[in-house]
Amino acid sequence: MSLHRIIIVDDHPVFRQGLRDVLETDSRLEVVGEAATGEMALQLIPDYEPDTVLMDVNLPDIMGLQVTRRIKARMPEIKFIVITGYDDIEQAFHAIRAGASAYCPKDVTPETLIGIIMDVHDGYYVVGERKMTHDEVVKWVEEKVGRISGPLAADAEDSFIPLSPREMEILEHVTHGKSNKEIAYELGISHQTVKNHMTAILRKLSVDDRTQAAVYALSRGWVRLEKSRRDNP
Repeated sequence: MSLHRIIIVDDHPVFRQGLRDVLETDSRLEVVGEAATGEMALQLIPDYEPDTVLMDVNLPDIMGLQVTRRIKARMPEIKFIVITGYDDIEQAFHAIRAGASAYCPKDVTPETLIGIIMDVHDGYYVVGERKMTHDEVVKWVEEKVGRISGPLAADAEDSFIPLSPREMEILEHVTHGKSNKEIAYELGISHQTVKNHMTAILRKLSVDDRTQAAVYALSRGWVRLEKSRRDNP
């Protein structure tokens, strides 16, 4: 059985060791690396390609949520679990927007933490005691946008991407003007699978057609126009 690879990012060595000790009690989990700063994490994570990163919020150089956002933009398949001593709903909201799959306090029990890791691995989102599907977390974020004011909410729509990594990949090809058939060929999947993903994309973005979906993605910076032009001379 392949092990679930984990990197721990926290500036307190005693806390990192405590997490390692907890995780190593489960035979399914393997800690493959540790980082004490954001810069170290930005170098370590791409090198080790873990399944999950346990990320502290307050790091001495780059904040944990900034690291999360940067890595998720490059490696969307990696799951992030934010573990923090500041357990409040606004920060949880911010963490999910940054790309985290879970948010929990540092006093979480070992059993609960391992359960969260496995839930996230299965595609769920966890905030506190609430476990959500992808669609449920999108609704949760939308609800919080209306309740949280100030700069935290100002860029919420642009920051949170409600699509899966595969859907984003397909949408990027759409912005390049490629047909479903061309996308299926390039990704090595069936034409019907691409159609199914497109249906989900239109539903999640509340748009009527692929052109509107492309404009939506480009206007929010999910796909860079310069890249589209470069790929289609």
